[in-house]
This record gives sequence, structure tokens and C-alpha cells, in this order.
Amino acid sequence: MSIDSSRPLQIGGILFPQMDQADFTGPFEVLSRIPNSRFHVIASDKAPIRDAKGLILTPETTFATAPQLDLLLVPGGFGVDVLMEDQSTLGFIREQAKNAKFVLSVCTGALVLGAAGLLTGRRATTHWASFHLLQYFGALPVKARVVHDREGRIVTTAGVTAGIDGALRVVSLLRGDAAAQEIQLYMQYAPEPPFNSGIPETAPPEIVAASRAGFQARIDARLAIVKRVASHSAPKDERA
Repeated sequence: MSIDSSRPLQIGGILFPQMDQADFTGPFEVLSRIPNSRFHVIASDKAPIRDAKGLILTPETTFATAPQLDLLLVPGGFGVDVLMEDQSTLGFIREQAKNAKFVLSVCTGALVLGAAGLLTGRRATTHWASFHLLQYFGALPVKARVVHDREGRIVTTAGVTAGIDGALRVVSLLRGDAAAQEIQLYMQYAPEPPFNSGIPETAPPEIVAASRAGFQARIDARLAIVKRVASHSAPKDERA
């Protein structure tokens, strides 16, 4: 059920080094347009942050000063390998998740939710190259672009651009379908990609093979991190 539009919403997303900015800015384009809401750009401190490709983003508030959020956005990117073991970030996510209406992860941001103990027994998805890692956090992996675990308040998406879809889904949950549709229309979000190669199942085999080869060393290293983090059995927020 959507929230009364007369009640202001507090929405926020976290920044971290080596993140994928589109995981953040794509959903931001949607979420920042929710009527009667404020979007907080949050990080561990207020120093400018450089994303994986060099774009610089500047936080406006910190974990210590951020308000309780109705919606928390957790993006992904190469930096999640460090973030999965960053207790300050994990603690912030856990505390926010206790009372947030929804937690939205984009791409490999789902692995950070897993490291925070929020995916145990939850349906979830993530980027195709890291999809096999979800099981180590006790998640129930689902191959879908957007997954809303209806037993809780966790919404996860597949890679990068799926964050826009996930954000629109959350807007519909918070403010109703009409609000989400108005935002989608304003953005003219009606993608018509030139190639049908957005997922491994439809991309040419040689493209998939080349992509996997490019990812393999990083994914192997990430697997070791995930196994180490999962072995610590991060506490699960029963209310998430």
C-alpha cells in the first residue's frame, strides 16, 4: 500500500569509492522526483568520491548525521569488494534497515546487503557476473531484472540500468502507480537498445565469453571476499 502523499519522505543513497555512478545516478533521476520528498546524498564523510570511471560525486551528509530514511539506496560497483568488510557502512545499513520502508540495491549493491545480513532467506538478484555469489549470504537467487521480496522490504535489481526499473517499482510502492508513471513519462524512459545483448541469455556467445574472461580475475577475488564475509555470519535484521 502506498504512503499518503501528504507525508514527506526521507530518501537517501550512499556513495563510496570505486562505485558505479550509474547505479546511483540512474535511480536518483527517478527517486529525486518523488513528490514531497527529499533525497540525501550520504557517505562515511563529506570528502568528494571518485567512481570506478573517474566521475567525482560529493556527499552532503554522513552516516553520523543522516536522518532516518524511508528508502535507502545501495549502489554497486568495483568498490563493493572493500565495502563488504567496512563495518561503518554495514552498521549504517543495518540501522537504517530497521525502520526504513524499503531498502533498494542496484547491481552488486546486493552483495553489500548480504554482508550486512539482510538477505538471509530473501529473494534477491544482482549483476549476472556476481549472481552465483548471492547463495553465500543465504539469499534465494532469482534471475530477474527487479526482485521485490514481498515477505520483507528488500528490493534488488540486476546490473546498472536495472536500477532505473527498480527505482520506478519503489516509487509505485511508496506513492502509487500513477506517481511512478508520471516520472517515467517525464524521463521519457522507453528504452529501445540497438542490440539484444543486455543479458547473457540473449547476447552473442562470443560476446559473453569475452565479457566473462574480462571479469574472471575480479570475480575470483570477490568470491574469496564473499566467502570470508559470509563465514562471519553477519547478524540479520529480522524486520528487513
